[in-house]
Order: sequence, then C-alpha cells, then structure tokens
Amino acid sequence: MSAVGSDQAAKTHSCRVAKRGGSMTGLQTLLYKEVLRFWKVAFQTIAGPVLTAMLYLLIFGHALEDHVKVYDQVSYTAFLVPGLAMMSLLQNAFANSSSSLIMSKVMGNLVFILLTPLSYWHWYLAYVGAAVVRGLVVGAGVFVIAAFFTHIGFAQPLFIVAFAVMGAALMGTLGLIAGLWAEKFDQLAAFQNFVVMPMTFLSGVFYSIHSLPAFWQGVSHFNPFFYMIDGFRYGFFGVSDVSPWLSLSVVGVSLLLVSGIALQMLRSGYKIRS
Repeated sequence: MSAVGSDQAAKTHSCRVAKRGGSMTGLQTLLYKEVLRFWKVAFQTIAGPVLTAMLYLLIFGHALEDHVKVYDQVSYTAFLVPGLAMMSLLQNAFANSSSSLIMSKVMGNLVFILLTPLSYWHWYLAYVGAAVVRGLVVGAGVFVIAAFFTHIGFAQPLFIVAFAVMGAALMGTLGLIAGLWAEKFDQLAAFQNFVVMPMTFLSGVFYSIHSLPAFWQGVSHFNPFFYMIDGFRYGFFGVSDVSPWLSLSVVGVSLLLVSGIALQMLRSGYKIRS
C-alpha cells in the first residue's frame, strides 16, 4: 500500500472509530489517525528503517570490529548499536510528522482538520505524539534485532528513556516545522538531505568525537544531534564523550526552542490557512 493510500485509510478508519464510540476526543482522534497512518504501512515505515540500520551494523561492525576501540570493555559492534538505534529513531520521528503534513497540504485534505475546533496545541500534541511513537518503535526494533549480534548492557535506564523520548519529540517537532514551511515534496527533501542527514551522520554515530582533530571536535559541540546520541549511549555503557547532564540540558533547551517555534507557526496558521 502506498503512503497516500495509507493516509486515506487512516482517515477513514479513525472516522469510523469516532462515530462508533463517540468517546474519543478530537486530540485522541487526530493522534490515532496519525499513528494508524504509519502503522498501516509498517513494512515500509518500520521494517525498512530497521533493516537499513542492521545493514550498517553488519557492514561497519564486521569491517572495523578488530580495528577500532572506543571504550574499554565495549566492542565496536556494541558501541554502534545505540548510535544506530538513535539515528533511526531521530530520522523516522522527523519523517513521520513532516511527511504527514506535506502530504495533506499537497493533496488538499488539510482543510478537513482546519474545519475542526482543534486548537494549535492539539495539532502539536497529535503530530509530535505520533512521531514519538514511530521513532520509539523503530528504535526498539533495532535493539531487538541487534541483540542477536552483540550483548548490550543497561547502565542508566532512565537516561535511555529520557533521551529517546526527548530526541523523538525534538525531531518530531522539527519535522512539524519543516512540514509547515515546505510547499512541495522537493523542499521537504532538501530540508532532510541538507540539514537532518548531515547533522545526524556527523553526530558520533560511528565514532567518538575524541578521534577527531581539535577543530572538528569543537564543531561537533555545536551539533545538538551529538548530545542526543552521546547522552543516549551513556545510558547503556555509563561512559560518554561529554557530561550526560550537559547533553540533557542541551537537548531540553533545544526541544523547548523548536517547540516554541512550532507552536507559534501553528497558532498563526503559517502556510496552512492561506
């Protein structure tokens, strides 16, 4: 089933549920529709990204396992897993909210949501909430499959949960901003290819920043994606390139900043009420 078909199926099914039960609020209905939208094509939206992450793990792990040592008592394959899981989580959280909005704008069915009495807070919570769900499901899928290849500990589980949820929410919000800004698919693709992808791959997924020259180490400290991945990895190994509390602060401030921008755009009806 195509993404467009899944979007229509999700809308139809959520409307039927709302009519039958009558107990779902507008926020719950929109959130349900957004979750159902990607779940209807799970082979594409969940299985595909998990497979991609596993290919990275197999190729890089096999090629560099005996040549790269990042942390003591941690194999390079194990080192890769949290980074790949977080990378997949972030990319899919962004893709979920951004693709949903741009698709609705291009197809012209966004007007049906505009006609509802939903507030801009409802929009934000539904779109970002669904993005968080998709990101967490993909991230969990990577770990489940990776468990067959290497052993991974859980040194600080609360940090794992905090960075996973906050990271997914941040990228879901960034996807919301990109979806509101873009007017066609190639603009959204440019945003993802020239902003999201480079910042993700240059965030320490495949390496420790201490292996970089001093200049590039300094540049890495201006990349918020680095703090999301480094803090997330700390939750598994108990070691990190920077203080996990600093990472938590940077991610938290970044989330508040992009959330404020997204809420202002929604409140003003930026590019959705014209």
